[in-house]
Amino acid sequence: MPEHPPTVKGATDEELMSAFQQGDATAFNVIVGRYKDRLINFVFRYVGNYDDADDIVQETFVRVYRNRDLFQPVAKFSTWMYTIATNLAKTELRRRRYRMLVPLSRKDEYDAEKDVEIADGRYPADGAAERSLQQDFIQRALDAIPAKYREVVVLCDIQELSYEEICGVTGLNAGTVKSRLNRGRAQLQKLLKDLIDE
Repeated sequence: MPEHPPTVKGATDEELMSAFQQGDATAFNVIVGRYKDRLINFVFRYVGNYDDADDIVQETFVRVYRNRDLFQPVAKFSTWMYTIATNLAKTELRRRRYRMLVPLSRKDEYDAEKDVEIADGRYPADGAAERSLQQDFIQRALDAIPAKYREVVVLCDIQELSYEEICGVTGLNAGTVKSRLNRGRAQLQKLLKDLIDE
């Protein structure tokens, strides 16, 4: 009996989901392999914490697994997957707001982090340390912009989704996506400049 074509590397996400809906568990494993790193990167950029991002991505795959029969191939699978992950990330951000007993201002957070990140001049920074510092600047700036802007910036500039896909994930129209993207990018640019100048 020939191997199921949908489980091969070159199969589309939609073909894999169709095979999974028909009981092919290997197809689900291929989907997880394709999306795990991308989703963790996306969710981390959105919520700013690796542990939370990992939990959210695991829950995303659990929901995909449980709700596989709800997926209809009229939409792109990636849009459906990112919608689930985005909704879970938004829920986590809402939970955080409720859990906070004493709100900290951004300035206080940055000052605390700055104390930890003072460079030791005795040792030259290597490429990995430099990249880590750059990533930290980017994440701090992303954390500082409103979630509605952060969402579209991360989906577009980091995940490289098209406007159409972002509209599908967020439920926003194209004009709103473009407007939020422009505002988010402008705020990020200013924040990154301010952080680098600190």
